[in-house]
Amino acid sequence: MARPPPDPQFILRGVGAAVNTLHFSCHRPAPPLLFSGSAKGAVHIWNLDSRRSENVLDGHGGSSVIWVDTLNTETVLSQGRDMRVCVWPLGEGRGEVSDCVYTGSVGFCQCCLLHRGAGGGDPGGSSSSSSLLAYASEQMDEVKVIEFSSKVPVASLKPDKKLGMVMCLKMWQPDSGQGPLLVAGYEDGSLVLWDVSLGRPLSSLSVHSEPVMCMAFDPCRQRGVSGSAENIIKSWTLDGQQNLQHQESMELLNAGVSQLCVRGDGRLLASAGWDHQVRLFGWKRLKPLAVLKCHSDMVLSVAFSDHLDPTKRLLAAGSKDQRISFWSIYNQS
Repeated sequence: MARPPPDPQFILRGVGAAVNTLHFSCHRPAPPLLFSGSAKGAVHIWNLDSRRSENVLDGHGGSSVIWVDTLNTETVLSQGRDMRVCVWPLGEGRGEVSDCVYTGSVGFCQCCLLHRGAGGGDPGGSSSSSSLLAYASEQMDEVKVIEFSSKVPVASLKPDKKLGMVMCLKMWQPDSGQGPLLVAGYEDGSLVLWDVSLGRPLSSLSVHSEPVMCMAFDPCRQRGVSGSAENIIKSWTLDGQQNLQHQESMELLNAGVSQLCVRGDGRLLASAGWDHQVRLFGWKRLKPLAVLKCHSDMVLSVAFSDHLDPTKRLLAAGSKDQRISFWSIYNQS
């Protein structure tokens, strides 16, 4: 008999609003942290050892926070619907905005940060000199890419035909040594692969009949997955000529996917559902593994921890019910 799905290991409360986005930062010797962005404009910093909020960053004037990431161990970035990306230096206990990037976008497209240079691909590195930030601009269908510390423009990616608003982004540095690549999902349900250095599209693919609400990409396998308001998750690949190609589809019992996340070891895919549930799949073949239930409203975000010890890796899920659930699913995978 199949094992029943696990119960949550613990639940965090006290956000006071819908939990739109989550980001782990687990770098020794510092305690493991989780950053959560809320619909009331606050970023909570949770100490996962004490399971308490250490600090609350409030710099978006009450506008919903839709994305949080870490530039390095002492710098946090948050994107709000006030059309700004705020920079928060956390060294020496500080918690004030030190800088910001104006995006001009009023949509829900999350930014994407690519760590490069002396800090390598390690977000815990101390250098931010070559980090790139991609974001949807005020023109709605345009993606802008800047070198983060200097704010020097790197690319403006705008399709030749009407695809509607940019809905989601993923950017990575391929092993081939060519310039960064970026996949953008659009309102018409299509994906476009862009060469950032050349500022031109390489291929496109129609994947959904509804806007592409979310996606995840695994650079090691050159494979991605996307979701929409439909009850279908679709996976796709890049071939040797950088052409986007359909791969597999997984039909869900209920429609609506808020977010998708592939675990760092490439074994699991998690989805956040409008039906209040978190679903786990084997990443290799999109095999359904478990349905995790504990939330009373839409699940808006999912994130896997980056803990070095695989037995301590967690899955976190943030919901419109104002709670964050944590699941230890390593042994169940």
